[in-house]
Amino acid sequence: MPASAPAGTPRRGRGLRDRRERKARPIALAHGGVAHRADLRSAGVTRADVRTEIEAGRWMRRGRHTVQIGTGDLSPEATLWQAVWESGSGAILDGVSALLVCGLTGFTPRSVDVAMPDRNRRHRLHGVRLHRRRRLGPVARTGIPRASPEHAALRAAQWAVSDRQALLILCLVVQQRIVHPDRLWASRTELTPTRRRDLLLSALQDICAGARALSELDFAALLRERGLPEPSRQVVRELSNGRVYLDVRWDDLGLVVEIDGGHHAMAVMPVDDALRQNDVVLTGETVLRIPILGLRLQPGRFMDQVERGLHMMRQRAGRRMAG
Repeated sequence: MPASAPAGTPRRGRGLRDRRERKARPIALAHGGVAHRADLRSAGVTRADVRTEIEAGRWMRRGRHTVQIGTGDLSPEATLWQAVWESGSGAILDGVSALLVCGLTGFTPRSVDVAMPDRNRRHRLHGVRLHRRRRLGPVARTGIPRASPEHAALRAAQWAVSDRQALLILCLVVQQRIVHPDRLWASRTELTPTRRRDLLLSALQDICAGARALSELDFAALLRERGLPEPSRQVVRELSNGRVYLDVRWDDLGLVVEIDGGHHAMAVMPVDDALRQNDVVLTGETVLRIPILGLRLQPGRFMDQVERGLHMMRQRAGRRMAG
């Protein structure tokens, strides 16, 4: 029988390395490839173990608290954990960064938004935008610590680089069902006094009433400029081909306006739109269509048509009542 390998041999070194890996790997898998030093110590991975793996080039130091179990670029999830761990005590994800964890798509931020109590010591980290707050509000503790979706959405809108971007964020969170409109509207009191506050309050009123896209917000603003009556939005109708949602409808007049985004010109969408419009018209409604490009290039002419349509439908309704 062969003698046991003496201490210090490569076989013993591989065994230690494997044990460290077995202890650290589950922690890293739960955090996108990184681990907090405190979690490693709790799992039995000592400071010396971490130092050995980093010096050997198998792990990487990513800050005072963050260790990458492996090498290469950090995953998007790991980057968010690193931002929270390295920014300071009590730090949470906020704004768009918190919304990304909730499933937001179609928006790529330039930096990671992190909020923390204003009295806590902070640490600057490249690519992280820190926000000091007296009160963080509701915090989700499952997964990465983060602000509640409705509060994160409002802050993201206030921190956006432009008014247009702010409105886009609010549309996306409702459109993608990340935040229920009722919860978003109930949280509006959290908006801080900024130059954008009145704009956001006006947009929230439209979004929570049914507007789901920037084009619909633009249309709502054009209606108000002309003093035209407020319509219902995202009205549900049961037609021969199933349930459909009408963008805008004046319920008392039977006038419908459909605002077509760019995707309506793609593939079979024109066919679907024609079938949908015909079904609506056959129920007795009058339908006006406004392509988003037309709303941008010739808003006056399209709004003239809407105004004429409202006038005609009022006259028609008056004749029915008189008859």
